[in-house]
Amino acid sequence: MCTDVYRADSLLWSCNAVVGQTDHATTLFYGEIKYVVFSPYWNIPPGILRKEVIPGMKKNANYLKNHNMEITGYRAGLPVVRQKPGPSNSLGLVKFLFPNSYNIYLHDTPAKSLFNESARAFSHGCIRIAEPAKLAGFLLKDNQKWNSAKIDSAMHSGKEHYVTIKNKVPVFIAYFTAFIDRNGRLNFRKDIYNLDERLAATIISGEGVYQ
Repeated sequence: MCTDVYRADSLLWSCNAVVGQTDHATTLFYGEIKYVVFSPYWNIPPGILRKEVIPGMKKNANYLKNHNMEITGYRAGLPVVRQKPGPSNSLGLVKFLFPNSYNIYLHDTPAKSLFNESARAFSHGCIRIAEPAKLAGFLLKDNQKWNSAKIDSAMHSGKEHYVTIKNKVPVFIAYFTAFIDRNGRLNFRKDIYNLDERLAATIISGEGVYQ
């Protein structure tokens, strides 16, 4: 589970990533990164709100304060909750948005130790990356206003700040359980999302395969 950055067919750099749990699988699709968001708020998705936040609020009157969260309104009988920017924010210090209907994006995380695990399916569907500052620098390399010092300052400012990327960057979310690495070695990985059986059935049936 990794994030690879390419220019044409050349791999520039790579870092570990954390993806969705088996019951919160990261959707496979193509998108284009349009925004870098420093010191982001985390708008709690309805599913997490119902399963985790509201039960926590009922058990502990200080739940929101303890998690640096706030209620900004109400919708369909439920509170609208967001987590404030800061080092404990679940999105970390920066996120990378490529608008899509799945509400999936790349982001930093305060849970750095998970990048050292051999299996890294721990998120609710979004993709956490091990080197977010490096990715921010790559995406903003054509913007002279954003050097490494300013990126670091914005990440730690505690104030949400959107930066529009001049040229959108394509993102391909792919899933491989068998592949050849850059050294020509055959690699195998666990089929954590149980997609291999479906793929095998498609190949065997001939559906979607050119004759």
